[in-house]
Amino acid sequence: MIFKSAKINAFRTWGLLLTMLGMGLMILGTAGIVFWGHAGKVIAAVGLVIGLVAMLGSLIIYFWAGMLSTSAVQVDCPECGKLTKMLGKTDRCMFCHTILTMDPSKANTMSTPIETNAPPAAPTE
Repeated sequence: MIFKSAKINAFRTWGLLLTMLGMGLMILGTAGIVFWGHAGKVIAAVGLVIGLVAMLGSLIIYFWAGMLSTSAVQVDCPECGKLTKMLGKTDRCMFCHTILTMDPSKANTMSTPIETNAPPAAPTE
């Protein structure tokens, strides 16, 4: 359950990872000049170009997640009671990761309430 997340949060996570990867490649590429001098300029150029492409990819992903977020359906989570956004027919709560659905055929329906682990009541006479 620790790696399960809402769809919008998953998109944002990929955008963040691409941002960090792009910045790291740019820094390591520039460090090539420090370590190898004039020969490191090629490494710096390659690192900066690939890092720039990764940063542009993260920009696209963040823009896409923002556009999806504006059109997402907002629902109250039945588990934690917070307002969360849903993409598609099924998604997870952004806060407690409970599976949510708008499709009645995929919903769990219970005719009896969930039993608790409380001790049995004493018999009455």
